Amino acid sequence: MARTITIDEGRAALRAVDAAAEASTAPARAELATAVRYLLQLLVERAPGGTLEVRVPPFGAVQCVPGPRHTRGTPPNVVEMDAATWLALARGTLGWPEALAAGRVQASGMRADLSGLVPLR
Repeated sequence: MARTITIDEGRAALRAVDAAAEASTAPARAELATAVRYLLQLLVERAPGGTLEVRVPPFGAVQCVPGPRHTRGTPPNVVEMDAATWLALARGTLGWPEALAAGRVQASGMRADLSGLVPLR
C-alpha cells in the first residue's frame, strides 16, 4: 500500500459507503477505494506477514499472515474478491464459509483462508 490511511479517513470512507448503500446508490469510487484499503490495512495489522496475498481489484492487494514470505512470481496462497465482498467479510455481514460457497471469493493455496481473521473487530 502506498500510504497509511488514518483511522478518521477510514471511518469516514466506511460511513460514506454505508450512506450510499442506505440511499441505494453506488458509493463514490474514491470513498470505496479508501474503505477497501483501510480494511486491508487493518487485516495486515491483525495478521502481519507475507504468506497470503489478499487481492481486492482494482483497489488493493496486501500480503499478510505469518509464515514463509513470497517474493517472486505468482504467490502460492491467494484470496481474491470484489470490493463488496471484502467489505462484507471484513465487517461481519458475510461469513467466510458463505462467501466461499457462493463463489464470491476465489481462494487458492493451503493457507488461503481468512476464516480466523474476519470480521475485523
